[in-house]
Amino acid sequence: MPHGPRRSRTASSSSSSYSSSPRRRSPGRPSGGQRPEAAPRPAPYSALEQGLDAAAAVPQPEGVAFASLGMDARLVSALASRGITEPFAIQARALPDALAGRNVLGRAQTGSGKTLAFGIPLLARVALSSGLRRDKAPLGLVLVPTRELAKQVADVLTPLGRSVGVSITTVYGGVPIGRQIDRVRTADVVVATPGRLVDLLERHACTLGSVEITVLDEADHMADLGFLPTVTDLLSQTPEDGQRMFFSATLDRGVGKLVTSFVTDPALHAVPVSADEAGSGAAEHSLLVLSAADKVPVATEIASRPGRTLFFVRTKHGADRLAQQLERSGVGAAAIHGNRNQSQRQRALDAFAAGHPRVLVATDVAARGIHVDDVDLVVQFDPPNDHKDYLHRSGRTARAGATGQVVALVERGQVREMQRLHSAAGITAAQHDVAVGDNVVRELATSGTPVPPAPPASPRSERSDGGSGSGSSRGSARPRRAPRPRSASGSWSSSGGARSESGYRATDGARSGGGSWSSSGSGSRSAGSRSSAGPRSAGASRSASGVRSA
Repeated sequence: MPHGPRRSRTASSSSSSYSSSPRRRSPGRPSGGQRPEAAPRPAPYSALEQGLDAAAAVPQPEGVAFASLGMDARLVSALASRGITEPFAIQARALPDALAGRNVLGRAQTGSGKTLAFGIPLLARVALSSGLRRDKAPLGLVLVPTRELAKQVADVLTPLGRSVGVSITTVYGGVPIGRQIDRVRTADVVVATPGRLVDLLERHACTLGSVEITVLDEADHMADLGFLPTVTDLLSQTPEDGQRMFFSATLDRGVGKLVTSFVTDPALHAVPVSADEAGSGAAEHSLLVLSAADKVPVATEIASRPGRTLFFVRTKHGADRLAQQLERSGVGAAAIHGNRNQSQRQRALDAFAAGHPRVLVATDVAARGIHVDDVDLVVQFDPPNDHKDYLHRSGRTARAGATGQVVALVERGQVREMQRLHSAAGITAAQHDVAVGDNVVRELATSGTPVPPAPPASPRSERSDGGSGSGSSRGSARPRRAPRPRSASGSWSSSGGARSESGYRATDGARSGGGSWSSSGSGSRSAGSRSSAGPRSAGASRSASGVRSA
């Protein structure tokens, strides 16, 4: 079989390299084998980015009040009743165009007031058409990445919606779908996560064909979670001539394509970080450099502070592990992450909002859904994935004009990477080398507004001592009924044969004390309380009506 010319081994080299006949140089190619540098291509959607940068550079309007923006007087009054009379920066910039019915593309940091920036125009427009709504056909749609954010948005908009006769419901996973099907049938506005909304559409529980105004909040986080294909499908089911408002921190990872596909001629509005911080309070950032052995002890010392503290970790298991480590050290803590169902997550958030426990450990997925007032310290226990996650974590403090602190616990090998994240986020952080008990750590451990003590326990939750063989029992304040005497065989005495402690059952079938059925025929269960070891004692009885007596 013929072969091409065989390459000859060079004699001058002791290695096994080969030389080949010189290649012909292509005409026009420069010498030295270097290709001519191609002209730099413009970044995708750079025109939009430049427009947002220009919008951020526009001076902030001064002396603006909600009443001067042409809003529905009922909404103005509802806001004033909550002590809200002047808009934040993104609200003052976006509201005039949004109220006029224009499409809007907005960029602002977390905690800057985006919810009202899109919520007020949403309610104002839907209020004009709410009387024309058909069953299963909402007029307004808000898509959000997480269930916590869905609930947060609904909590903000529901009181305002009542003032203009607009009903709002939430749709998200982790809870039974049946109740959501019932509520979405009559809702004017649906605040939804993409996955559960698809479930409802597939069950024909609702349709998006009548949606007049669509909001996409935190589109960049949608991209992070892989929701953009689903979001694209959902948006395609809404009318093309409807109003659309998108809010995103960036336009990369497919967000820019989504904007150009669904938002026609948008009004661009953005708030620079400096103006945003001036309007919502500036957080103080610190970088605490420590050894791996000191990380949990330092975190525990900081967590013992009197104020609320929010810790962020990377993984679900890491959240549970840190919460357990804090608990073992005597610091009450709760964890919230994607493996918890909605009721568990909501209970943890409600308890943290009430201040008991004062410490919450969360993953990045939950970061955008946590909205708790008076969180004055955020601790980044694990480094974030990128500077955007750092900003989203940090946005849980210094909200709505308040101040706060953001602390990153960094091992020495992670310092350079964290410094790069700070630089990308435009953050200047003080750096300290620390160990357990250092002055910087002690100052953090004593900082913060003390959380009021927990309310006293209800008398019903108090436990009292029982008689012989009984443990504690829950009951009312009524006096404990005296236990019936035992027979010589060890069984409870009764009008018939009861099950003795040896386990034999009377023919009558009513359980007596210690777990046996009494033969009184009344159907009442005697000795209803359990001891701490488990078996029922003679301390309390339950009547046929289900009321347990003490």
